[in-house]
Amino acid sequence: MATRGKSINIFLMDGEPTGRIKCTLANWTGVAYKIPRTALDLCKERDDLKQSGIYFLFGTSDQTGNNVVYVGQAGARKNGEGLLYRLQEHKRNPDKDYWTEAIVFTTSNNSFGPTEISYLENRFCGFALAAHRYDVKNGNDPTHGNITEEKESELEEFVDYARIVMGTLGHKVFEPIVAVKPTTEVTAVSDDEPMLFFNRTKLKATGRRTSEGFVVFKGSTVVSELQKSCPENVVKLRERYKDKIDGNHILTDDLLFSSPSTAAAFVGGSSLSGNELWKTSEGVSLKHLEK
Repeated sequence: MATRGKSINIFLMDGEPTGRIKCTLANWTGVAYKIPRTALDLCKERDDLKQSGIYFLFGTSDQTGNNVVYVGQAGARKNGEGLLYRLQEHKRNPDKDYWTEAIVFTTSNNSFGPTEISYLENRFCGFALAAHRYDVKNGNDPTHGNITEEKESELEEFVDYARIVMGTLGHKVFEPIVAVKPTTEVTAVSDDEPMLFFNRTKLKATGRRTSEGFVVFKGSTVVSELQKSCPENVVKLRERYKDKIDGNHILTDDLLFSSPSTAAAFVGGSSLSGNELWKTSEGVSLKHLEK
């Protein structure tokens, strides 16, 4: 079945793209808000932010420089301050000073109860963990909850729409770096983009181009020591991703880089031309593929 287009309504609540954003999608009861931490107090009069819902706290780790996210749920309280109250609590909590913006999901008809938000928190947290794009700050796995199959079908539809909206608001927290992972060394992972191999002695590494850059696949081997010619940004990337390289110098996760040359330098440990060194199984370089 052909993929259908989606109509999304984005409202700049403060008249600027760096301010608060409200997002809705045609034929969806959900409502999403993107709220900078500094603009949280401007939301005090919004009744729909006093409902139950799911929220995400986004930021950057001071220790690793990695993107981080915390996934939480908020039930409506007797004082009517569900989501808003929880975000204000997190703003006052010194252990959560990393987050700079929040994205929240609720509904236009205030239909979420405790069972629904527990299920959604579990699903969203699972997607974030599986995607490996953000460090997930949740200490415990959210409980799935007990729901009927009818309710599960309804909530899964909500999840599908929420994933679209989340990406539209700038966070690919639910999306894997590559949609389909390779099953064998010679298998192409896309009809458009072939599997590419790092053409250097004693290094077995594979990757491919994506719409975001260049991915080096899990299981690839990287050099143990960097050369003096290694670019400074790659030295920092090696330090950042050191926990994703095992004792045999093999990647334990897929890693996304800004360009083929950055990926090549990360693998080879020196300043290298990715367009020359990444080749198909037939020996065609990326440089010639682009021609």
